[in-house]
Amino acid sequence: MTSIALPSHQVHVSRSKSSLQCLLIWAFLTQCVGCFAVHNVRTFTFPSRQRAAATKGTMQLRTMNDDPAETLDQASSIESALNDAIEGHHVADNDDQHRLGATVNSMDQTSKSEAHEIQVQHVNDDQLRGGERASNPSSISRWPCGDALDRRLIKVSLPVIANFAINPLIGAVDLFWVNRMGIALAVAGQAAANQVFSSVFWLTSFLPAVTATIISKQNAKGNQEGVQDAICQALLIGLIMAAISSTVLLLRPDAVLLSVLSADAPALKYARPYLLIRSFAFVPSLISLVGFSAFRGVLDTVTPVKISLMANLLNAVLDPIFIFTLQMGVPGAALATLAAEIVSAVTYLVVLHKRNMIQLGKIFKLPAWVQLQPLLKGGGALQLRNVALNLTFLAVARVVQSIDTSGVSAAAHAISIQTFQLGGIVLLALSTVAQTIVPNDLVSRYDKNQRKHVGGVATAKATVNRLMSWGLLLGSILGCLQLLLIPVIRQSTPLQEVRDAARIPCVLASVYQIMNGAVFIGEGVMVGCGSFMQLSLSTAIATSGCLWALKTFPPIYGLAGVWLGFGVFNFLRLMGVLINQLYFGPLAKRNINDKRPKTLKEG
Repeated sequence: MTSIALPSHQVHVSRSKSSLQCLLIWAFLTQCVGCFAVHNVRTFTFPSRQRAAATKGTMQLRTMNDDPAETLDQASSIESALNDAIEGHHVADNDDQHRLGATVNSMDQTSKSEAHEIQVQHVNDDQLRGGERASNPSSISRWPCGDALDRRLIKVSLPVIANFAINPLIGAVDLFWVNRMGIALAVAGQAAANQVFSSVFWLTSFLPAVTATIISKQNAKGNQEGVQDAICQALLIGLIMAAISSTVLLLRPDAVLLSVLSADAPALKYARPYLLIRSFAFVPSLISLVGFSAFRGVLDTVTPVKISLMANLLNAVLDPIFIFTLQMGVPGAALATLAAEIVSAVTYLVVLHKRNMIQLGKIFKLPAWVQLQPLLKGGGALQLRNVALNLTFLAVARVVQSIDTSGVSAAAHAISIQTFQLGGIVLLALSTVAQTIVPNDLVSRYDKNQRKHVGGVATAKATVNRLMSWGLLLGSILGCLQLLLIPVIRQSTPLQEVRDAARIPCVLASVYQIMNGAVFIGEGVMVGCGSFMQLSLSTAIATSGCLWALKTFPPIYGLAGVWLGFGVFNFLRLMGVLINQLYFGPLAKRNINDKRPKTLKEG
């Protein structure tokens, strides 16, 4: 066997190549482990010194050339840099070396924004599995316990409740001063006209519900342009619908009033002038409603309270002046309300414009179909619900007016409605909170203020559970408070026969609050989740049950029978809420499970 001696410089180059090959193999394995670690390690950061050493090694690895001698020197520098990084970070085991490789690799291939996206994806995946790694929403208590979630809900809800408490004051103040006239027919006529106005007006009520949901989602994403577009589109559609509705009421007031009054009803002479004046309030009322929804969508619930308080104080001052001082009677109450609505609408427009939430040019510019589609699609589904609701309330008003011609039953019914609104405004306020806070929580995002990822399916589900619990507790408490306040409420009228007729309906209105808490908040959740068609079908079924009850109970029990019909109506709505949350809603347990990756469900 012949041996061949190699020159010394060739031996050196051969050894250099051998060392280089080993180093490259080690670097390749580190890169592979790094790729794996980038997708599995949440965060791993070096102090500045060690990170600089690792960066230096990575940059040198990129510039290696084909010259063996020069390559060997570069490889040695790489090894030294990586060792410095490892020693500086006190990495002693294989796991830490893997993390080091992951950091080197991520600095080489992933920008900071890409690393952020990877982290967001991990959060989303964790939420589909039932919670975030940082905080598990599935472990949050269903019942109020004074935690961070309760504090957040209270902070958002209190101004909304205050606003809802203020708004009914327009009707309550009008009712109080009209009652002071001592004419039961005047109260009946004003109540009938108010019901007609409200029914026609709320045919456009899909606008605030859908608008607030869209704005909430766009605001959670940080899309200011999307927020602005949604508000301007709602104002444009609302102004068109309000103009049409106002024209109908002005031209055919008697035809509309016949939906709740008979042609020879004595209260018609009081209802007609009141409705004609209130018809001019359609446009300003709708502007105020959209403005209120806009601020709800961005979770600013304080500004609407200030505007509503100012408008209602104006109404309270003008009512006695117009009704008694100027001796205008019932039409004076309508004029005071109109003035308050105009002031409210102008204030909303000014504030929205100052905060760059609207542009006047966009309001009168017809948007593209793609932009209008979400608003019209959701609005079309909710329109069925609004028709069903208004059919119910008109049927109730008509039955109440037909019980007697003296106006006593109608006046007693108006007092019962005021009793209901004492607690109902709180529950309705929580319903509107659910409409905006649930879609906001459904959006998974990084919160710079909290320095963590928030939102997602699990977070929204925890919020819904807490809201429903609050609804049940508050409904029970408010119902008891209303029972205690019934004697005081009945004193709002000087007519004893009206007080007597209102006793049982006021009791029923108080008892119903127990289930109304779950009904109102549950329906708010359905709006927030976009379950518009399910909500509409549920309301339509409840309306059918109420119409049956109105034919059956009032002939036997009089005005109390009407309120028994309300009980049937709200019970069927409660069933619709439960079916949505347990079976068909997007936050139902089985639907959340369906969103999990197959590997998770099978494992």
